Amino acid sequence: MKEYQTITEISGPLVFAEVDEPVGYDEIVEIETADGEVRRGQVLDSSSGTVAIQTFEGTGGIDRKSSVRFLGETMKMPVTEDLLGRVLDGSGNPIDDGPDIVPDERRDIVGAAINPYSREYPEEFIQTGVSAIDGMNTLVRGQKLPIFSGSGLPHNDLALQIARQATVPEDAGEDEEESEFAVIFGAMGITAEEANEFMDDFERTGALERSVVFMNLADDPAVERTVTPRLALTTAEYLAFDKGYHVLVILTDMTNYCEALREIGAAREEVPGRRGYPGYMYTDLASLYERAGRIKGEDGSVTQIPILTMPSDDITHPIPDLTGYITEGQIMVDRDLNSQGVQPPVNVLPSLSRLMDDGIGEGLTRGDHGGVSDQIYAAYAEGEDLRDLVNIVGREALSERDNKYLDFADRFEEEFVQQGYNTNRDIDETLNVGWDLLSMLPKDELNRVDEENIEQYYTEDESVEVTADD
Repeated sequence: MKEYQTITEISGPLVFAEVDEPVGYDEIVEIETADGEVRRGQVLDSSSGTVAIQTFEGTGGIDRKSSVRFLGETMKMPVTEDLLGRVLDGSGNPIDDGPDIVPDERRDIVGAAINPYSREYPEEFIQTGVSAIDGMNTLVRGQKLPIFSGSGLPHNDLALQIARQATVPEDAGEDEEESEFAVIFGAMGITAEEANEFMDDFERTGALERSVVFMNLADDPAVERTVTPRLALTTAEYLAFDKGYHVLVILTDMTNYCEALREIGAAREEVPGRRGYPGYMYTDLASLYERAGRIKGEDGSVTQIPILTMPSDDITHPIPDLTGYITEGQIMVDRDLNSQGVQPPVNVLPSLSRLMDDGIGEGLTRGDHGGVSDQIYAAYAEGEDLRDLVNIVGREALSERDNKYLDFADRFEEEFVQQGYNTNRDIDETLNVGWDLLSMLPKDELNRVDEENIEQYYTEDESVEVTADD
């Protein structure tokens, strides 16, 4: 352990100190103030005789007389299966008044990338209970599927619903009895009100028993937000690959994380990239998202659902733009659907799950899943186009066929997407609702589903009569 009293400058969350021996990058530092208070930090830059240290608890009270101790190790997360059911702060310290955590081991939070040769291709269905996701943008074990939202939209309600309901279907495979399901919930920069809402829901529904919650609040140091997702993912990797759990990691809000990166970059006087964000933000985000996956020979898996709020609802903003490059699709939360009262307001047309085709079908969900999804997409897209046309020529100018597609689009939002935040639909129920909607259309319009599936599930809907007055 090396100790110095050589602080030369304090800038925002950064402390600069002179050293006469090499110091490792990411090395953990303890800074003791004049009144004996100890703050933790991490080495950001050690390329010269002056070391840049980012402090996790803020720089208030630190001055040139404070002593700096370099501990000679990087930040580690104490991991154990007993973390399930616990609530920790953004630095990994318990805040739930529970017993002390006795770890099995302490692991470096940076983690190691999964060797591409050792990766197992994700192709097993995770049931979230949300029809717009399960039916149209299926989540697969080992996938990273972000939720793109906007300020003021109910993405937190959707995140809580997924955390409560997510499970592996009992008949999804022969080995499912051997693997349990766990949720790691990492919150970054959320308000105290949101934190209370999260905790009330976790405790009320019993979801906390199979979850580990990391809470970084809005009034906590921004620098801590750069650590929180890494602590969460280190815990997830331990539960998945050492204990055989199927782990779902929900990270919210990645926009707050990226803002912390920008703040640190400004304090370091780095040359900014697009919109002031660091040029290395793509690499930094990839180091988090790429920690999802499966490993050959291991029972467990790590699946990620990062949530981000797009500034000004701009999908070309650097945060959603870079996230979209790295991840395998996106779930879009729509402001117009939310204003109509649709819960959850997921717009399936711009949403996408690139691994969906590998996670559905006979033995995984149901044999008709792919065809139903494709047919609903086509019908809803046509209905959306016709809505634009109605605004110009009026509904009475449309044909009977076009009116059916307009009705389909309305009912799709009201019956398929709309389900509330407390309704848990299994995949059979979701697909049956889909067939009820497709039965509004003539059989000869169903050109994306197999004939045998039409014979089995199609029931002609005689209750919908379309007239020009509609």
